[in-house]
Amino acid sequence: MVLPIVFYGHPVLRAKGARIEKVTPDIQALIRDMLETMEENHGVGLAAQQVGKALQLTVIDVRPVTDRPSWVEMDGQRVDPNRLMPLVLINPQITLLGESETGPEGCLSFPELFAEIARPESVEVKATNGEGKPLTFRCGGLLARAVQHEVDHLNGILFIDRMTSKDKQTLRDELDALQAETRARLPRSGPGQ
Repeated sequence: MVLPIVFYGHPVLRAKGARIEKVTPDIQALIRDMLETMEENHGVGLAAQQVGKALQLTVIDVRPVTDRPSWVEMDGQRVDPNRLMPLVLINPQITLLGESETGPEGCLSFPELFAEIARPESVEVKATNGEGKPLTFRCGGLLARAVQHEVDHLNGILFIDRMTSKDKQTLRDELDALQAETRARLPRSGPGQ
């Protein structure tokens, strides 16, 4: 089932995700729905927060992007990144590696907004996969950028937090409009809220 995407201005995007202790049928259903939602929206990554769930869960699939290659190393050996796709990361922990490099990023929670973001060129990832098994790998290229972007989401950090102040200022009107529109659609709380 395709889930609605949560846009900038919704408080769940700033929520740190809760750890997932067990891969239950509900979590497996959420994973399937998130993969379908990501594909339907032509994304390469989607965090649980982006569908309104504050959990340590993200899905990634870089296969549709052919002009920004990725590499993956498992057990010291290079492997085809497509072998891991679509990638499910539960409770991911990452170690940032390599020099910082700037590259283009967008986000499904910020429709039609893009900026150049500086991030380390590679990462080491330790997580649980969608079957509840441990997963460890190193990656670079677009996959490393996507992993960092999605792990940020799981910790309530948005790509606008990584923008240069100049880029953020350039996008200020669009960001303010998106935030106001999103907040206007949120259900109202009780008195005084």
